[in-house]
Amino acid sequence: MAIDEKIVGQLREIVGKDHVLTADLERFGYSYDSSPVALATANKPDIVVRPRTVEEVSGVMKLAFEHGIPVTPRGASSGRSGGSVPLHGGIALTLDRMTDILELDKKNMMVTTEAGVRTKDLYDYCAKEGLFYPPDPASWAYSLIGGNVAENAGGMRAVKYGVTANYVMGLEIVLADGSIIKTGGKSIKNVTGYNLTQLMVGSEGTLGIVTKAILRLIPMPAKRGVMQVFFRSLDDGCAAVHDMLQQNIVPSVAELIDDVSLEAIVRQKKTPFDPAAKACLILEVDGPDEASLKKQSDAISKVVANLHAVSFRVAQSQAEADELWAIRRGLSSAVAAMAPNRLGEDISVPRDAFPEAVRRLKEVSSRNGLPIAVFGHAGDGNLHPSVLCDLSNPAEEKLAHHVVGEIFDVALSVGGTLSGEHGIGITKRPYIVKALGEAGVAALKSVKQALDPKGILNPGKIW
Repeated sequence: MAIDEKIVGQLREIVGKDHVLTADLERFGYSYDSSPVALATANKPDIVVRPRTVEEVSGVMKLAFEHGIPVTPRGASSGRSGGSVPLHGGIALTLDRMTDILELDKKNMMVTTEAGVRTKDLYDYCAKEGLFYPPDPASWAYSLIGGNVAENAGGMRAVKYGVTANYVMGLEIVLADGSIIKTGGKSIKNVTGYNLTQLMVGSEGTLGIVTKAILRLIPMPAKRGVMQVFFRSLDDGCAAVHDMLQQNIVPSVAELIDDVSLEAIVRQKKTPFDPAAKACLILEVDGPDEASLKKQSDAISKVVANLHAVSFRVAQSQAEADELWAIRRGLSSAVAAMAPNRLGEDISVPRDAFPEAVRRLKEVSSRNGLPIAVFGHAGDGNLHPSVLCDLSNPAEEKLAHHVVGEIFDVALSVGGTLSGEHGIGITKRPYIVKALGEAGVAALKSVKQALDPKGILNPGKIW
């Protein structure tokens, strides 16, 4: 349905006239996210609404439900799968004004926050009180908590500490008809009806709009240490992570980088690595004191020595640790600079299938003649293969998307999934039936129908 002036006026009454955007250029700014979904003027929302309170979100949804207007919830647009792209126009409802951290409960080690708080801001706020919020997506400097919940964001520390779902205790949610519900809470155990809290985590804004979250915290580790290991092959890097975990050596971070990605870093940093190095691990360990760190680093040193690592380096200062981290933090941009375009993907496989998945990805690259840079969270089986290509060449564009399909086939063939942390959104819709089966997708649609009978919440996503 077209949004007429009467509805525009009603939206202005709900959120204030300054927070309803109708200008062409303003609306275009809410038509895309960080995914490779092509820019298209057809994806512009008809209107952008920026509520400040849950009551305002509710008011917007009641109006949208009454008139059957599509609503696309939006955080910082840092998503990589097109989840916040308004495919059907309608209302882009952005939560970036809901920026209050409402309570830090030290006794229960929980924090209550609005959906528009930046992830790193929440981390810093809690850290000042000696408390730790572990999920750390690469976009944590600008991604918002509401988006993290909607996508079940992970990050580098997931190998030891898990993902967003492991920390969500309760939610405030606005449903499609404008109803406000509260799920979960501060009780550690809660088996009261269906677990609506976890149903909403990873639902990509298709079942409800998260406006507030109660998040579990843990004590901040007193000490951290960073290591860098170079290997003669990617297989050796995979084997190192496997051997560590089998020996109950659990790093807080285990990031694997392949030879294509290393070449990208060399080009960006202008600093060569040992020519024998074909893979790299960036590792972090944490603990209560320096003795704990040394015990872990010594154990890791023995593991990598057995695999004849090219080199093993332990950061001796914070500056050196920052230098090693800069390699990983800048990896996406370095890889992107190697070709006109990069189709960055996100798959997850069982830990024991990680080496086989990597080998098959390399075979896909060789067979199709397109480079694939492989890096990711080796400790939890979450890979980020990047297809390097030129999408301005029609033949290469077609080939690149074919290669993406083969990447998903690799993940599924080893018992993995289409996504570890980026969600399905738009980009992975064509593969959802292959992953879940017709009956599985039908079950998802039944849940959607129950909570959003008019289908107005983030339509066109997941399937």
